[in-house]
Amino acid sequence: MSAVPVFLYHSVTSDPPPWIAPYTVTPRAFTEQLDRIADAGLTIIPLRRLVAAIRGGPALPARCAVLTFDDGFADFYWSVAPLLTERALPATVFITTGAVHPPGGAPEGSLLPPAAMLSWRQIATLDALGIEIGGHTVTHPQLDALPAQRVWHEVVDCKRRLEDALNHAVYAFAYPHGYSSNAVRRTVREAGWTSACAVRNALATADRDPMRIPRLMVRADTRPELFTQWVRGGGAPVNPAGESFRTTGWRLYRRTRALLGRPVGGPSESGTLSRESG
Repeated sequence: MSAVPVFLYHSVTSDPPPWIAPYTVTPRAFTEQLDRIADAGLTIIPLRRLVAAIRGGPALPARCAVLTFDDGFADFYWSVAPLLTERALPATVFITTGAVHPPGGAPEGSLLPPAAMLSWRQIATLDALGIEIGGHTVTHPQLDALPAQRVWHEVVDCKRRLEDALNHAVYAFAYPHGYSSNAVRRTVREAGWTSACAVRNALATADRDPMRIPRLMVRADTRPELFTQWVRGGGAPVNPAGESFRTTGWRLYRRTRALLGRPVGGPSESGTLSRESG
């Protein structure tokens, strides 16, 4: 079964805030990456089509890829959407609802540092253009380090807020920082999300768990040679096995630090955002 690169982007701009800069690509780099995908003969498919194949639906094209964007940065509206529309390419944007700018007011609040984020009006416009809108929690916490009640609030309230704004159901979810656990995945499923993306820096296949779809994070320092390998179905593991002892240990450490009121894994003292691949 062919490996599917599911690309994960954050901000696409030439002038990002310092905290997100390591996870930002310029519009020029993004355009070049779209060209590399096209030159390699890959078909960009909607995330929902990959999920349908995972669930036993129609087979995927022989060579395909998926585009996803986390957090909901405003530059998606101005820099990315026009490029996707011009090329008739689908994509999914995962929204941190507490960071969205409402009309004439301030965001409800999130753990993300200050940045220009999408407004509800822009999100509705993107939805009308055919861009899939997905959920990324309310505040962007490390879900696997939270008590069960707070996890439920983050995933349920995010879904309700998006559905109220768009007037239709939303189904795709992405774990902040890529962090999840068996309990978190069960809660996400019970909340009504039918798929969920992690990070893992791995290639997906159509026999993957739909609640743990691996993605390839495209960063500012992602070399063109590595991106080309990903496009060709290499340069990363395919559907890695369950989490490693290192990942489990890291979760226990983060939970302990959270209980002590000293969480790790969010914005660092240097102002950059720490994102893990687990």
